[in-house]
Amino acid sequence: MDHTPALQLRRLMLQDFRSYAALDQGFTARIVVIAGPNGVGKTNLLEAISLLSPGRGLRMARGAELGRREGKEGLSWAIAGHFEGRAGPLVIGTGAGAGQDRRSFRLDGAAIRNQAELSAHIAMLWLTPQMDRLFQEGASGRRKFLDRLVWSLEPTHARDVAAHDAAMTQRNRLLAEGRRDAAWLAALEDTMARHGVAAIAARRAMAGQLNAALAEGVAGAFPAARLELLCPIADALAERPALAVEEQLRAGLQADRARDAAAGGARQGAHRTDLRMLLLPKAIPAELCSTGEQKALLVSVVLAQAALVAGQRGFAPLLLLDEVAAHLDPGRRAALFAALAILPAQCFLTGTEAAPFAPLAGTAQFLEGEPGGLRLPADFPVPNSR
Repeated sequence: MDHTPALQLRRLMLQDFRSYAALDQGFTARIVVIAGPNGVGKTNLLEAISLLSPGRGLRMARGAELGRREGKEGLSWAIAGHFEGRAGPLVIGTGAGAGQDRRSFRLDGAAIRNQAELSAHIAMLWLTPQMDRLFQEGASGRRKFLDRLVWSLEPTHARDVAAHDAAMTQRNRLLAEGRRDAAWLAALEDTMARHGVAAIAARRAMAGQLNAALAEGVAGAFPAARLELLCPIADALAERPALAVEEQLRAGLQADRARDAAAGGARQGAHRTDLRMLLLPKAIPAELCSTGEQKALLVSVVLAQAALVAGQRGFAPLLLLDEVAAHLDPGRRAALFAALAILPAQCFLTGTEAAPFAPLAGTAQFLEGEPGGLRLPADFPVPNSR
């Protein structure tokens, strides 16, 4: 077994978050299974955990949407997580006032200036049922999925993406208003070029590392996958130095001003990257795979990324796997459990029933979801006798 230290959540405290008026729950195992019927707050619990890492959590919700509803008004809310990390105990807190989008963070009781400060201490990866639509919907979801993977290894990646997008938004507004201040537009295009090329280079490197890890079989019995970027800028980076690609993008943005003004958006930039995933055993793209095969591909990638984070950052990330067993056949469920037993990461699994997780009895902590809380189940699953 890998002896990389796992980042472990030991205690989670919620106050007026989503469906939880209050919760104070301890976690005693590296694998935690939360079972219960739909609507009892299982996903809300995983979302709360995800919000203890940088970003907007697994639902990408605004802060004003997260407070428990009392009538039509959302209340102020708070989350605190007590972790055991590489350097010992660590407490991360976050929350927001009633109706407020901007949330604050605290690290060991002290306020922090920005979310990037959390990145040195915590990393999380997740899969949700909504991500099953990644291969049927637009490029935005696939790009966000890839960016989250990059972020878990390269915390500065989020700043590059944010800087590119902010400059692009300003440029779009100037062009839409007919304000053609050449110096202002050139400055915004320079920002888009520098940060956009940096973001795409990080995406390209991430895809390469994942492909190498998947080729080595780090995802165990899950099917081999290959990631490909559909991005002219990534293609250019394969042939030319980054500075030359930046200059090409600057020139392209300048030449496209009239076209972009008419179209209402930039034709070139980091916002145009798309991700293709291939199922190698059949050599077919993910969008042509069955639902079960698509789920297995996503699991393969997340397991490989967790192994990369553990190897490069010195601690394994938390894995949040919401309803992950829903489209996995018994063989692939067994493969998932075997992979989680080897991976040092702490993992939270949810499902409507505990029975599919029976092979984890004796290893996992089992909890039963109920409206507004968790409890010990009356009957613990037992392993198969065979």
